[in-house]
Amino acid sequence: MLRRTLPALRSVKDGVGGAARQAVKGEAQHFPSLRGHPAARANAREAAEGQARLAAAEEEEERRRGGRPAPAAAAATVKEFQVYRWNPDSPGRPFLQSYFVDLAACGPMVLDVLVKIKSEHDSTLAFRRSCREGICGSCSMSIDGVNTVACLKPVDTDTSRASMITPLPHMYVVKDLVVDLTNFYQQYKSIEPWLKTKRPPPPASAEEAGARGTARGEHRQSPAQRKKLDGLYECILCACCSTACPSYWWNSEEFLGPAALLHAYRWVSDSRDDYGEERVQALAEGWDKMYRCRMIKSCTATCPKSLDPSAAISAMKALHQLRKAA
Repeated sequence: MLRRTLPALRSVKDGVGGAARQAVKGEAQHFPSLRGHPAARANAREAAEGQARLAAAEEEEERRRGGRPAPAAAAATVKEFQVYRWNPDSPGRPFLQSYFVDLAACGPMVLDVLVKIKSEHDSTLAFRRSCREGICGSCSMSIDGVNTVACLKPVDTDTSRASMITPLPHMYVVKDLVVDLTNFYQQYKSIEPWLKTKRPPPPASAEEAGARGTARGEHRQSPAQRKKLDGLYECILCACCSTACPSYWWNSEEFLGPAALLHAYRWVSDSRDDYGEERVQALAEGWDKMYRCRMIKSCTATCPKSLDPSAAISAMKALHQLRKAA
């Protein structure tokens, strides 16, 4: 089915390639819906360039063959993927298993490749996935040495080199690409990621009470107050940042990690929450929870949602120091 779409892709190949080349130059009119999301723009640009290269490679292969059918193994669009494998039920050390996938018959993202491998090559391969849209964070893994979510990572269409897919680093592996996130979620729970108030909500107006069936009003925010949450609430808890952080590697039992601390700052910054000072003080007690951060900024570099956990941690350190000096 995907193969039959390639002629249409080739017919607009020059346009796709041109858009990709102009996007490389930083022209803002390309991928306008992704403005303000540099990681997403880079992925979109990479996917556009990759699909143009893929179409050109297949066109060149057809021209070289002169219309003669080529052996499947000789296809110019077949790429090797080395995937980490380990099964706790089978004795033996972990190993990398090679799979050869025809990119012309596969979707553009790494998750598409994994789904194709599981469906057509090896049904025993284990990995997490859910939304396919970069929202759930389930398919986080290390792809060619970079932590990211597989559904947003375009396939490297250079078939001369293999791509390596491994689990998130410095985590206990359950099976294959699935890691144990129990400690990660417990740390997220420890920052109490819910609204905490010292005052009841204002009473609802008669119109609101009639529409909603309750006399309790809402904790309202101004647009300026709401804007302070931008860059914080978008975190999808994929654990890419925490597992890229050397401080978290060395102290994962004590240091909460960038993801949990980013969410903590989201609630500290929320005008509706009345426990901002208490939240910061709780994180500062014991020193290890927050101050283990050394501003290495690997978290910011690897975040697939273009968030900045290091800035959030730095802001909470500043709040704590200012309150100590007051």
